[in-house]
Amino acid sequence: MRLFRFIILLSSAVLLTACKDNSPPQTAEISSGEEITRYVQELEHLDLNLPDKSFTPLNYKEQRGIWYPFMDYESYMLGKSEDEFRSFVRNMFKQAKEQSFNTVYVHVRPYGDAYYNSQLFPKGTFLDGDYDPLLIMTEEAHSLSLSIHAWINPLRCQTVEEMKNIPDSFTIKKWVDSNTGTFINIVNNRYYLNPAYDEVRQLICGGAEEILRNYEVDGIHIDDYFYPCTAPEFDSIAFENSGSSDLAQWRLDNCSKLVKSLYDTVKKSDSRLVFGISPQGNINANYSTQYADVKLWCSTPGYCDYIVPQIYFGFNNETCPFAETLSAWESLVTCPDVSLIIGLGAYKLGKEDKWAGSAGEAEWIENPNIIQQQIKLAEQSSASGYALYY
Repeated sequence: MRLFRFIILLSSAVLLTACKDNSPPQTAEISSGEEITRYVQELEHLDLNLPDKSFTPLNYKEQRGIWYPFMDYESYMLGKSEDEFRSFVRNMFKQAKEQSFNTVYVHVRPYGDAYYNSQLFPKGTFLDGDYDPLLIMTEEAHSLSLSIHAWINPLRCQTVEEMKNIPDSFTIKKWVDSNTGTFINIVNNRYYLNPAYDEVRQLICGGAEEILRNYEVDGIHIDDYFYPCTAPEFDSIAFENSGSSDLAQWRLDNCSKLVKSLYDTVKKSDSRLVFGISPQGNINANYSTQYADVKLWCSTPGYCDYIVPQIYFGFNNETCPFAETLSAWESLVTCPDVSLIIGLGAYKLGKEDKWAGSAGEAEWIENPNIIQQQIKLAEQSSASGYALYY
């Protein structure tokens, strides 16, 4: 598998010249919604080193997934050579294969950054080498017949301090300088993109398109970072200009527009690729805190191919007991085009669950077989698989 290399146009004049002689245009800054749209269009039309057309996406009807979060990159990416990184990834994926996993979700954009070659987002903090980690992970995954999905956090960006070190050429930095309070805003000292704006959704989908056209990934995966807060100040300007009178419904609609746009971006790239969402497991909290309309996404075609609710609860959890929560999610997934994958919190094993209430706080310590029991229940349900977060 190989990554085709592309370079964004410097100007409209350069673009016209480049198209005449089949030479790629020169690097330029990408900031406005119009430039992002033009950039994505050029990915489709420039005659560059396109990937092998014989590539066939690898996805399984019964998913057994595992998340690989960026936090762990510090241990096996930071300060490592390309060979060291590849060797670690190869062994890591071999272990996953031996444990019967068939799908890996690899973190490629956790904080408005990129753990791959990108023109739209700055380099990830833990990537201090010149190699391309996503290319390596894709090659190693497919060599073991593992499906690989590029996992992005669409809205979450850098802290205020981190943003100061981002080059001025990147869109998010330009928006910080000129559009804070609209396209991007601060919550608890961290920047978040505002999905109410077309320009923001264009940037996010442009980033997904960039991944899909440069890497032979089998899908795009997003998790539960939707609206970062419920405070009306976060998007008050956009809401006032929207003409809407219902803030909660308006925010739900904004998230659904983003999700729909990402789904359409994936399918436009290749209808065989998949788009998945991993929302929080508490159904009511999706609506009350993050404005994620999971009921719509699970019941209506055109929003996702699979949904992985993070049912990171024990059987004795006083708010969301596992069996009852699993059943509730089963009842939501009524669209035949959407597969239900059960997200399991293996990271809780051996630890006190202080949010589970008195009946469930010690369950993950006292019951070392809890994950096996949850997998068994998931396999007996209408779900099409499970995924573990360690």
